Amino acid sequence: MTIWVSEQIDPSGLLYACIACCDEAQAQECVQSFEKNLTPAQKAAGWQVRLRTVTSWEDVPSTALKLG
Repeated sequence: MTIWVSEQIDPSGLLYACIACCDEAQAQECVQSFEKNLTPAQKAAGWQVRLRTVTSWEDVPSTALKLG
């Protein structure tokens, strides 16, 4: 099983937003939305968006919104 984890990370490295799902297309949409919603000032300050995969729900951050 592949679980796609879309994350928005603040400049200090803290996880600000996280959505996990089993659908790659949905995960790509989440990443695009996260990226689109970052302001130029946030980008300049070092905010990051990333997409990663894990193989177990136990590896998904506990604060994530988990989409079936």
